[in-house]
Amino acid sequence: MKPEKLDILVADDEQSMREFLEIVLSNEGYQVLCVCSGEKAMEVLRDRGARIFIQDLRMGGLDGMQLLETAREAAPEMPILVMTAFSTSDVAMEAMRRGGFDFLRKPFQNDDVRGAVRRALDSTTEDGDSRPRNVTRRLIGNTAVMRELFEVVEQVAPTESTILVTGESGCGKELIARAIHDGSPRNQGRFVAVNCSAFTEGLLESELFGHVKGAFTGAVADRKGVFLSADGGTLFLDEVADMSLSTQVRILRSLEDRKVIPVGGDQEISTDVRIIAATNKDLAAQVKQGLFREDLFYRLHVIPLHLPPLRDRKGDLPLLAGHFLRRHSQKMGKAVDALSDGAWESLQSHHWPGNVRELENVIQRQVALARGRIIESIQLDLPSAALENTTVAADEVESAAPSDSTLPAAGCQLELHLERVERDLILQALERTGGNQTRAAGLLGVSYRQIRYRAQKLGIRSRTVSEAP
Repeated sequence: MKPEKLDILVADDEQSMREFLEIVLSNEGYQVLCVCSGEKAMEVLRDRGARIFIQDLRMGGLDGMQLLETAREAAPEMPILVMTAFSTSDVAMEAMRRGGFDFLRKPFQNDDVRGAVRRALDSTTEDGDSRPRNVTRRLIGNTAVMRELFEVVEQVAPTESTILVTGESGCGKELIARAIHDGSPRNQGRFVAVNCSAFTEGLLESELFGHVKGAFTGAVADRKGVFLSADGGTLFLDEVADMSLSTQVRILRSLEDRKVIPVGGDQEISTDVRIIAATNKDLAAQVKQGLFREDLFYRLHVIPLHLPPLRDRKGDLPLLAGHFLRRHSQKMGKAVDALSDGAWESLQSHHWPGNVRELENVIQRQVALARGRIIESIQLDLPSAALENTTVAADEVESAAPSDSTLPAAGCQLELHLERVERDLILQALERTGGNQTRAAGLLGVSYRQIRYRAQKLGIRSRTVSEAP
């Protein structure tokens, strides 16, 4: 009879490291076996198997990268954690490209290896058990800023505090909110998400608070809103900065009184929800501009969490790309498990204006188009490249116009100068937001219709930018 599968197998030729890992992981309750070579590790994997394999990259005998590939072939579903004292971003990328799950740079702290093992276990299921094992199981990242964020999420999840999550679009704010809900005492209740920017003022109030029959044209029956749908659970209010001031007043009253009044109704209905709000805007600045109520800001800003953009945590690219590669390869039933050196270089050099959402879309597209096991090249989203071309073209137009506010001795054509400044600001806003006109309008303090009109007027070709909100 085959022996019981190990929890963790460790391969390292340094005795002190083997002893350290055995003590730390055994104290966590794991069944751990440490071996001194890659050859011995492969014997154990073939004879017993393991839920997680931790290996050093620099050992005598079987080369570390070769061991990684051999272990991956022997146990495709087993997470492999790679550790080395000679860590560079290129080494990390290569290890992840060949199938590594996570990367540990020596020397590391006890919590580093504990966290890596937890994340590896959370990526697998045993005997059909798909229940969550920790709060941050949905979150991927091993950079210092993300580890610190995960720790805060773990701390605040069991509380009842209101939380404000900030960060650019596509960073994963809703994933943070779901992780907090899953780790809270409310996890048996519903998690309900609503995007406040997706509705007009009247429709948003109906979505939030519900309405009574006949409240407005089309209200043919009573409808309960998301405050009541999420009763006993968590309500995630995304893009809260886009709510009108009058809607903000109703939100504030509902949060303070824990009651709602449906649109067109006159009866208060009690509700018990935990609020997690999110925005990609600077709410404090919105308060100063009179666009967001100060009292609501402080009501939401109890525990602030900020998600950094992907360009500021590129050390997480190998983990994220590997995760999306495995996810979409499995969904599509394709054996795509690696990226070429050229593809990795494209990922590293890209600015990622769409953040993690953009990365997942890119990987999903490349998996769908792949004809073999390796993705040879990366086709990045069009708007970024198109914007670069548009910016160059704009620089060539009206080059005689002054570029600053100083009046030349010979004077200037005021209209040409103002058009040049306006064009430059619009192009900068579009470039900063990845071509998203709605977000660019927010940066410039104008409406979506205004920026669309001005872009057309100034000859900024509409095909170079996204008109989707």
